[in-house]
Amino acid sequence: MFELVFLGTSASAPSVQRGLSSALVMVNEHRFMIDCGEGTQRQLLRTGLGFRRLDKILLTHGHLDHILGLGGLASTLGRWEALEELNIYGGAMTLARVTMLMEVVFGPGQIPNSGVTLNLLEPGLLFEDKNFTLTVVPVQHRGPDCFAFLFEEKERRPFLAEKAEALGIPHGPVRRDLTQGLPATLPDGRVIQPEEVLGPPQRGARLFFVGDISHTGALHKPAEAADLLVVEATYLEADRQLAKQHGHITAAAAARLARNAGVRQLVLHHVSRRYTTQQVLDEAQAIFPDTVVASDLDSFSVHKDKPITTRNLRQRQQ
Repeated sequence: MFELVFLGTSASAPSVQRGLSSALVMVNEHRFMIDCGEGTQRQLLRTGLGFRRLDKILLTHGHLDHILGLGGLASTLGRWEALEELNIYGGAMTLARVTMLMEVVFGPGQIPNSGVTLNLLEPGLLFEDKNFTLTVVPVQHRGPDCFAFLFEEKERRPFLAEKAEALGIPHGPVRRDLTQGLPATLPDGRVIQPEEVLGPPQRGARLFFVGDISHTGALHKPAEAADLLVVEATYLEADRQLAKQHGHITAAAAARLARNAGVRQLVLHHVSRRYTTQQVLDEAQAIFPDTVVASDLDSFSVHKDKPITTRNLRQRQQ
């Protein structure tokens, strides 16, 4: 149901292996970019996914390592990709900085004519279609208006084929209508109600994406039973005082959140150059074994009733 692609996974500054923070969540025809650090547009090209349908950018907060790529991306979309609409979502401080970037790209006072719309984020439901919802969750980091994003597939009632067979319901449009919750009339005149062939509601897939945070306590409820929890791991426990000083958490704290919230898999990102990937992984897996440290261009596919699958999109390069 959800595909998550990491475009950048480094903390604060890029490394040889990792670019600055950015990710892409794809749900059916929708694309949501989360953060846009320097170099994001090149990373997007390296995946082979391109710029098609890229019209929604969600910003976790306004620190420069999470937004500086917006200038270049908007310039490319506007000058080379026939930008029709680009919606950028962020808190008030974040949007103030983004406004300055956009005015450099398009000129003072030209944002309304550029195709770019700046939208103020508030906690609560942000987006909904027939299959899923996107909810904005407030978090603590440094400064106001910092957010995480919860993607949830809507509940569904499974179609009970054995009951349909017992009632003599033919395959085709009649079963489709019942699956969609509509009553159906059979060729012999009987009217079948959806409740006769649908099981109890089942929760759908849940992807909870968390960027930079200084505390995890308030996140246990939105993270509860998530299929995939994505959260920063900027520091290790040996440097937890530094983490506190700079408004971040440790890999161990992220793992405790995953364990206590009962998630299916934990993915760590926003990794500091001061540690090796293995050091981060070892600390987290000692607490929550089903942990992965994301690399740039890693892709995670999340389905409720299937294993979470991972691949790296570098294979798409030519």
